[in-house]
Amino acid sequence: MKFRGRAFKYGENVNTDEIIPARCLTSSDPEWLAAHCMEDIDADFVKERKPGDMIIARMNFGCGSSREHAPIAIKASGISAVIADSFARIFYRNSINIGLPIIECTEAAADIEKGDEIEIDLAAGKIRNLRSGNQFAFEPLPDFARDIIAAGGLMKYVMKKKSEQI
Repeated sequence: MKFRGRAFKYGENVNTDEIIPARCLTSSDPEWLAAHCMEDIDADFVKERKPGDMIIARMNFGCGSSREHAPIAIKASGISAVIADSFARIFYRNSINIGLPIIECTEAAADIEKGDEIEIDLAAGKIRNLRSGNQFAFEPLPDFARDIIAAGGLMKYVMKKKSEQI
């Protein structure tokens, strides 16, 4: 799986309430959530994002609550992947479960700036910043996680596996 898009850059400890404000949790509709994604920390995100774009952040991205609304809002916004120094563990797993690629790479998170064009090869574990020309290696996700992402999330993965058994 390969991705290419522009970067939206955020700092440390971006929590789930900053990703999707609690006042917007009256619905679990992905399009509704996408319309309010990041609005409290980046009012321009919803207006500027395009399918394939990426979120870049520093340490502990997705901290806070365990609800899946935050990664759903990001994925429904058209974001192809999130790169950060580190992720809150429940956010990390929720992201995999809904089919959102999540990558831990401190060097890339430090190098990439807002607006940079980024390429990711998920299987090879490579990130390239087209602005700086810098390339970064990361530990590729395990096969099972890439399979879940390729299927579009855990539920679709399970349904696919189940239909293969029939």
